[in-house]
Amino acid sequence: MGTLLQLSLRQLAGRRRLLLLIISLAALPVVVAAILTGLVSDGGSYRSSFINGLLDGMIVAGVLPIVTMTLATAAFGHELEDHTLGYLVLNPIPRWWIVLAKFLASVLVAGPLLIASGVATILLGLDLDWQTAATVAASLLVGVVTYSAIFTWAGLMTTRALSFALVYVFLWEGVTTTFLGGVRYLSVRGYTLALLHGFDGEVFDTLGSRAIELPAALVGAGVVTFLFFWLTVRRLRRMDVA
Repeated sequence: MGTLLQLSLRQLAGRRRLLLLIISLAALPVVVAAILTGLVSDGGSYRSSFINGLLDGMIVAGVLPIVTMTLATAAFGHELEDHTLGYLVLNPIPRWWIVLAKFLASVLVAGPLLIASGVATILLGLDLDWQTAATVAASLLVGVVTYSAIFTWAGLMTTRALSFALVYVFLWEGVTTTFLGGVRYLSVRGYTLALLHGFDGEVFDTLGSRAIELPAALVGAGVVTFLFFWLTVRRLRRMDVA
């Protein structure tokens, strides 16, 4: 699987316009945090506004899903565009190895980029310690892994995966979870916010009103990741790749 993973990483890294786009998106919260640091003095109301607006509103609700979906929906893109997926599945490689390699490639590209963005934003904007930064890193990593599983499946299900992903992110993760609290138990955004609040409730206390229970978030993220990984393997086994 190592060779397949290296190939998948090269395919994603070779899309220069794609990489430039996601790097720009990931850098945006850091730039905003740096500007706010120079303009606004720290305080209780500032911290709450920063966490609600920049960490949740921009990173968790926007940058995290957009960057991950852009990469994960393109995980099988090279093979689908060149019609070489059939040659790949004809090799004596278990289907789940192929899916795992594509899935890991998305996580390995998106994960460090988004973690660096989130940690830098928090350290610049709130001047917090590295323990809080580790909480942000772990929470964002769970979000990346869960979104990658969903959007890798979407990339195999339809040629319009990116459009589907955008609708899912903005309608389900954005609008629906904001107005229907129960939906947060089926929301990657809800899992990410719950991890932030559950791991460090003192710093992220402002998220308490919209965070589900930590055990529910951990179980939910695990179940969703496994389910969509299995659905992707199932799709790869049944789809016509001729």
